[in-house]
Amino acid sequence: MTSIRQWCKELLLSFLASILFYTAIPLPYLGKLNQELDFQKVAQFAPGIGLVIGGILALLDLLLAWLGIPILTRSVSLVCIWLALTGGLHLDGAMDTADGLAVGNPERRLAVMADSTTGAFGAMVAVAIFLLKAAGLTDIEDYRWFVLIAAGGWGRWGQVLAIAKYPYLKPTGKGAFHKQAIRSYKDVLPGLLLMIGWSLLPLIINPNTLVLSIVTLIGGIAIAFVTGFWFHRKLGGHTGDTYGAVVEWTEALLLCVITAVL
Repeated sequence: MTSIRQWCKELLLSFLASILFYTAIPLPYLGKLNQELDFQKVAQFAPGIGLVIGGILALLDLLLAWLGIPILTRSVSLVCIWLALTGGLHLDGAMDTADGLAVGNPERRLAVMADSTTGAFGAMVAVAIFLLKAAGLTDIEDYRWFVLIAAGGWGRWGQVLAIAKYPYLKPTGKGAFHKQAIRSYKDVLPGLLLMIGWSLLPLIINPNTLVLSIVTLIGGIAIAFVTGFWFHRKLGGHTGDTYGAVVEWTEALLLCVITAVL
């Protein structure tokens, strides 16, 4: 019994550490537990954190709809709140990655990505991702709650997949300990099963949503694979910045794919 209780405590602390690492959600009562929090395994909980973020956005969307806010204003507001909830962590990585890939000399790309200064390509990518998310959400009128949660979850599962599948290009950095935590495809499987379950949820609720569930499932897996592979092909591996880019592009592209269904 003691071992089970200890295991549950460690699991809870790792999940709370994941919330602190991946989001800007304040957890003021964790001050006394800071020394017990283990940030080394936060990547294992990334898909679950995506569901939490998507769930918060879904609740806010329902509130805004109840207040009578038009769908375009709701969608733009949600994307802004989406950015605020993550503290810009993943979008910053997508911007740095874009600046690095814009460099013609492959040997200088990592150095440019490490530079905190945002270049023109980074700014353009930020605008593109924002517009794709806002436009995709605006075109989705039904099952918005499901789509928001699915996008957040699949985006972060794509990150876990990239961590497991491709080499890490730096000896140190924010993403280095992710590679130590995600060592094989066995570490990818729990998040995949979680996302498969969520993607099939509408089908359980309403059999008429078969196409939505299948497109979300296949689209989520395919886009996560493609984005991770594309950055690997361009750079020869991944960094913490490209992990963030995988999250952002998977979320944005999945929203665009789902618009074709809804």
